[in-house]
Amino acid sequence: MRLLASALVAGALALGTAGCSGDAVDREPERRPGPVDVSSSDTRPQRPEPEPSAPPNTERFVAAHDPRELARRLTLDEDLLADDTADGHLRSAAAFESQLLYRQLARTPAWQARVRAAVPARHRADLDDHLTARRSLRSVLTTLSAEVPAWEIVEPEPTGALLRFYREGERVHGVAWELLAAINLVETGFGKIRGLSTAGAQGPMQFIASTWAAYGVGDVEDPHDAILGAANYLAANGGDTGTTSGPGVENALYRYNNHAGYVAGILSYAAILERDPAALHGLTDWQIVFLSEIGDVWLPIGYRSTVAVPVRQYVARHPERHLGTVTD
Repeated sequence: MRLLASALVAGALALGTAGCSGDAVDREPERRPGPVDVSSSDTRPQRPEPEPSAPPNTERFVAAHDPRELARRLTLDEDLLADDTADGHLRSAAAFESQLLYRQLARTPAWQARVRAAVPARHRADLDDHLTARRSLRSVLTTLSAEVPAWEIVEPEPTGALLRFYREGERVHGVAWELLAAINLVETGFGKIRGLSTAGAQGPMQFIASTWAAYGVGDVEDPHDAILGAANYLAANGGDTGTTSGPGVENALYRYNNHAGYVAGILSYAAILERDPAALHGLTDWQIVFLSEIGDVWLPIGYRSTVAVPVRQYVARHPERHLGTVTD
């Protein structure tokens, strides 16, 4: 399908996962304060809880057939996202489609120069940063999972509320709000992912218990408290510069998740938001897309399973949610 043509209503994304002091992820991760090792999820023979009914539109996403088509569709998506007078459902569909097209382009390097040349100049800096983020976060992963983790996918806090929390973190702790938003995106898709295991990192900013005890106040699962805790942690490690670049910021991000690819990914998303704060609205409409050993798999809002599910079993039941192979 063409998501715009069918006006699919989007609700969530996710690129990555990590936690204070761990590895990174990409909703393709492993979680060790950061990375969630889905292969270590509780797989005792239990019956997964039934999934909710699929969203109204369950047509299969159709990848672009060539660089020119990808550039044309991506330009349309980005222009719609920049138009605050456009229909909200259409903008949500544009956000989800752009997310999937960036993922397709990132795994098709032979197309990248041609697509970059074909999109309008106004979109090239964002395209570069999206590709850097995808490439960097993908570098964190050494293996891809055969299982969908034990997760629940929920509606996030309203974008306006999240922005207030990020701004408060900047005001109180001196950490640029764009960094906090980028971490929230990469860790849990702005809080859409709730891990149903008690092991590993917790909450929308993915804290391990010891780090939360040292830097957090309140409830680690509460978006406001978690974002302020992350700001406190980053500030304590040199990130309180009020900027999105520099040695202090890089050190703080590396302490948050000790992988250079994670640092580069966060900085790339922060750069997009720094150029255009309104881009936050499009990013919060991204869906949760899990990179498995068979490629991208969509987990819509409402998905819930208390045990890990074999990914091939999942896509056999929901073929429309298999959104791309590892190498198209």
